[in-house]
Amino acid sequence: MSQKQNQSDDRNEADRSRPHRVLPVPDLSLVVLVGATGSGKSTFAARHFKPTEVISSDFCRGLVSDDENDQGASGDAFDVLHFIAGKRLAAGRLTVVDATNVQSESRAQLIRLAREHDVLPVAIVLDVPEQVCAERNAGRADRAGLPRRVIQRHQRELRRSLRHLEREGFRKVHILRGQEEVESAEVVTERRFNDLRHLTGPFDIVGDIHGCRSELETLLGRLGYALVRDELGRAVDAAHPEGRTAVFVGDLVDRGPDSPGVLRLVMGMVGAGHALCVPGNHENKLGRYLKGRKVQHTHGLAETTEQLDREDDAFRAEVGDFIQGLVSHYVLDGGGLVVCHAGLPEKYHGRTSGRVRSFALYGDTTGETDEFGLPVRYPWAEDYRGRAAVVYGHTPTPRANWLNNTICLDTGCVFGGTMTALRWPERELVDVPAERVWYEPTKPLATEAPGGADGRPLDLNDVVGKRIVETRHMGRLAVKEENSAAALEVMSRFAIDPRLLPYLPPTMAPCATSKEEAGGEAAEGGYLEHPREAFAAYRADGVREVVCEEKHMGSRAVVLVCRDEAAAAESFGVPKGVTGALCTRTGRPFFDDAETTERVLRRIRDCADRAGLWTELETDWLLLDAELMPWSLKATGLLRKQYAAVGAASGAVFPGALAALESAAARGVDVSTLLGRQRDRAADAAAFTDAYRRYCWRVGADAAGGGDGTGAADGADALDGVRLAPFQILAVQGRSLAGLAHTEQLALIDRLIAAEGEIAAADGVADRRGLLAPTRRLVVDTEDEASVAAGIAWWLDLTADGGEGMVVKPVQALVRQKDGRLVQPGIKCRGREYLRIIYGPEYTRPENLRRLRVRHLGHKRSLALREYALGLEALDRLADGEPLWRVHEAVFAVLALESEPVDPRL
Repeated sequence: MSQKQNQSDDRNEADRSRPHRVLPVPDLSLVVLVGATGSGKSTFAARHFKPTEVISSDFCRGLVSDDENDQGASGDAFDVLHFIAGKRLAAGRLTVVDATNVQSESRAQLIRLAREHDVLPVAIVLDVPEQVCAERNAGRADRAGLPRRVIQRHQRELRRSLRHLEREGFRKVHILRGQEEVESAEVVTERRFNDLRHLTGPFDIVGDIHGCRSELETLLGRLGYALVRDELGRAVDAAHPEGRTAVFVGDLVDRGPDSPGVLRLVMGMVGAGHALCVPGNHENKLGRYLKGRKVQHTHGLAETTEQLDREDDAFRAEVGDFIQGLVSHYVLDGGGLVVCHAGLPEKYHGRTSGRVRSFALYGDTTGETDEFGLPVRYPWAEDYRGRAAVVYGHTPTPRANWLNNTICLDTGCVFGGTMTALRWPERELVDVPAERVWYEPTKPLATEAPGGADGRPLDLNDVVGKRIVETRHMGRLAVKEENSAAALEVMSRFAIDPRLLPYLPPTMAPCATSKEEAGGEAAEGGYLEHPREAFAAYRADGVREVVCEEKHMGSRAVVLVCRDEAAAAESFGVPKGVTGALCTRTGRPFFDDAETTERVLRRIRDCADRAGLWTELETDWLLLDAELMPWSLKATGLLRKQYAAVGAASGAVFPGALAALESAAARGVDVSTLLGRQRDRAADAAAFTDAYRRYCWRVGADAAGGGDGTGAADGADALDGVRLAPFQILAVQGRSLAGLAHTEQLALIDRLIAAEGEIAAADGVADRRGLLAPTRRLVVDTEDEASVAAGIAWWLDLTADGGEGMVVKPVQALVRQKDGRLVQPGIKCRGREYLRIIYGPEYTRPENLRRLRVRHLGHKRSLALREYALGLEALDRLADGEPLWRVHEAVFAVLALESEPVDPRL
């Protein structure tokens, strides 16, 4: 064996003989390295931590002065160090401070920093002999001249510190004495006690119990748990056959008839691994009593101590140990669920400090007391904007309600209310009634829990400034600050109640510009838009089957219709008398009076009921995408100022001009060219007027015969002449239907419309025109030329009869290209005469058409896709039961993008 191999074996043997120290460090903590200069702190940090986790005072000194040994820059250097460390801790990152830290003053600043961010401070001391430190400094060119007295001073300060580190506030102190311990030490990061993100459930989270053992047993039975009893018949465990885990939010004891029985059952479940439990303020007080501390026997503690006195010492000791071991809160299910007793703001999730524990046990108060002498709770849940759902108890409320992704499960069982559990991730509530009033409440139960139903749901900070919205279908989408400001103006001044505005429709891109020339009677000019381009675009995207839907000339409408007032109040928190909403694509109400809106909703509700959609779709509400007609119903101002003005001007000018030219021609003046051009212009103006008039008609009293302005005709209906053409059910309770094939969507809509006819026939008014209008459609195979030709012919017939055009959509929704990008959800192809309204009376003239065909669609297409993705995100968040601010974040972003500059004619 070679000498080199012998030396290697000797080193390995020496390594094995060294004292091995394992240093546990919480995965979120502030680690403070303590040691004299030259003790090897930087080497130790580099060996055991990531480079990004370590903040060195020398490095910070170099940042501010270009010289790591410039002691004059130490003040600024430590300012930088503390700033960086604070940012890392705020972001939830393990942070290591590499400095001498031998003075108590410098350590005190770091302990304060850890407390500010609610993390544990950990000290690792490198106690290395003075000679070793001196030799190491001498070996470094930048410290070769360091006076020996500096090392000696550091060593003295270190000696004075060793006995006081825990008293200073360090939760863990690891002292490594000598080089061998330093070199053989192993740092092991350990999971915080409250970090159970690896447990994904499913869970059954049980609200406050307060000694109501019988109701708890009944509730566990309802949840599917099988109780296990001891030889005395007492429940000592409960297991779910499907492996579900119960989670108790605390307040197991006090006020109720059998606190020991509740403790026995819950402790058995926790011990068997069938349950988790966090402490409530009542357990905290009981734990202090069992330790012999002086506490007031109020709020039900007297009853609990009396009940425990009937138990043996072993049981009481077991209870004390159980309470002592409870963790303030748990972070579960990948960080998506937080369970605690009194609620917890996001900044405290997964943190560890006395402040966090206090909030989790007691919540926060405003410092005021109510008329019953009880503290007024600070409504933290109203401002909550975290991604994790927070489930808690503590403050009794008549029923459990979600607010901002938080829910209070204390429904006052001990006061005669109910005991409530939440199934997670199903978000399903299960409750059982109290067997009796076990304890008279100090004040009546009311929805005053933090985040109660009357809490403030939205906040300005949710929408102002530049926003980045995460979407499932298109990743991160940015909203510019100036666009947010424009949307805020519209939303705050004109929009309907945000609780009734869970969706806004996206803009729609037109088909590619056509080069098709017109034939037949439309011999002059050609087409700006033609179905051939729409079919070709989808064929290029790999979409074979598309559905061509008639494009109604009206105004885009979003309709939210609830089954009744109770369903509206339950699902959307709206006041009595409101059963839904009917709004424009910018969130404004269509009708000025609520009664007209309710009449529309009532008609749709009756149709849905007759069609059996409430039962079939298992929902209490429907969200519809539709078109409300006539166009003049909402666009009167636009018609008068823009379109009618052009028609009136041409009607006033052209007859006189043509008469003068014809008179001149009769006198032998050669004005044939000018006369022909003016006649063409007059014909174009007349065609323009005819085009927009097709989409305007009288409604209400005028439509029913009172159009002379003298008043409504007998039996006039405010909805006479109004037509609503729904073409998609966007969402129902607990489900987004945006992914349903368009043919299936239209089949559901057809049933709604047919139901209206059946209702009219039953009422004896079958000949009366209904509110709901059908949407004609045709399915086209983009790879079959005969099918494409049929689609083009269908469009030509549709537009020849005065129709606006059609929208071409993939039959299957949510289609993606091969590279994963979303395909346009719809492409509009507008008729030749309708485009005359948009581009002007003379747009079909060859010289104008050549200019108009140079149009840029890229921005419009991008805008359509982004708004589509945001709309889908809003529907998904609504279906998932996310808080209103999360749904409205996406809805608001759609409106904000609408203010992006883009050609309004596209």
